[in-house]
Amino acid sequence: MDVNNNANNITNIFNKYLESKPIFIQRNALTISFTPETIPHREEQINTISKILAPALRGSKPSNIFIYGRTGTGKTCVTRFVCNHLEKAAESTGHKIKVIYINCKLKHSADTEYRLIAQILKEFNVEVPFTGLPTQKIYQMFYDVIDTEERIIILIIDEIDALIYRTGDEILYNITRINQELKKAKISIIGITNDLNLISKLDPRVKSSLNEEEIIFPPYNAIELIDILKQRAKIAFSDDAIEEGVIEKCAALAAQENGDARKALDLLRVAAELAEREGDSKVRLKHVDLAESKIDTDNILEIVRLQPKQSQAILYAICRLVKSNPQKSLNGNSQEIYTSDVIEQYIKICKEHRLKQLTTRRISDLIAELDLFGIISTRIISKGRYGRTRTITLNIPDHIYNKIEKFLEEIFNK
Repeated sequence: MDVNNNANNITNIFNKYLESKPIFIQRNALTISFTPETIPHREEQINTISKILAPALRGSKPSNIFIYGRTGTGKTCVTRFVCNHLEKAAESTGHKIKVIYINCKLKHSADTEYRLIAQILKEFNVEVPFTGLPTQKIYQMFYDVIDTEERIIILIIDEIDALIYRTGDEILYNITRINQELKKAKISIIGITNDLNLISKLDPRVKSSLNEEEIIFPPYNAIELIDILKQRAKIAFSDDAIEEGVIEKCAALAAQENGDARKALDLLRVAAELAEREGDSKVRLKHVDLAESKIDTDNILEIVRLQPKQSQAILYAICRLVKSNPQKSLNGNSQEIYTSDVIEQYIKICKEHRLKQLTTRRISDLIAELDLFGIISTRIISKGRYGRTRTITLNIPDHIYNKIEKFLEEIFNK
């Protein structure tokens, strides 16, 4: 190996990058973690959440809120935007407000009741073991820490459906009942979910304890997405860095996918990154096409990679069945597979790899979660006098399927 030649190549790449006209001024303006100074087309939702949370400024516990909407409809952005302003407003009132944000899909940091409480305690600079303590013990630590002074705690639980699918809804009941034990502090929950039917799936006792307000975030249309992208582009890019039609194309592609602003922002950011790597001074339409293909592949691979081992085993079972019989169904889509066949194949995988076998009900929950992610589609069909059953269709494009299959084979055959 010619080490000097490698070093020269690296130096040339870095020098070429530094010599080129920069496309980005503020790259993070096109990420979901960025909170803009104004949020277009969400005035109604901003006002509603603000009015519900306003009593906290006088030391009263606000109602719990459940926020529904598809991915990329601004749920998290708006919630954090309002809560940031709430904390600032509280500084002049004499009443203490602390906002805690937890994402239940982020590296599985809060995918169990124990880990959720541990993550909340971490916000108060209290470290607890990742596992090992009795649940009652960690709850007692929680009481002791948060009840040291009079304050309102706004607990934002993002992707709350993922937590409930994994642990059940008892955790929501436990958190809402905490207020009865506290003497000084009070907790309000803001649950954010993509599952529009989540509340209807909860135990009546849990629904009663929540006593929540519900807010729906509708999908953005193409015109609204153009406004959002133009606002962010002014912050993110240098002058004349975007070819005419790029923003409109990103908005149109995202509008086709249920008005997903996150998808629109990702398309524009990745297209700009690809243009930058080519040494181009502008983001062009061709870069948007390349970005679309790259994002689809990366997103699906990332979702599969972050799934727990049991969910990966179920998906591996589905892939095995597809591979063993790659015929097409009557509607021209990927073949439909019966849930019973998936469970049978899953059991074989568990035996082959000494993996703990889950109950049929838990398997069904994980299948529903894969459906929520869009990796598969499920539907109930009637079998006449034999009752009803559920079928599964794999939603992974061919060019990505091979990468998913290879990844799963490596996981289960290493």
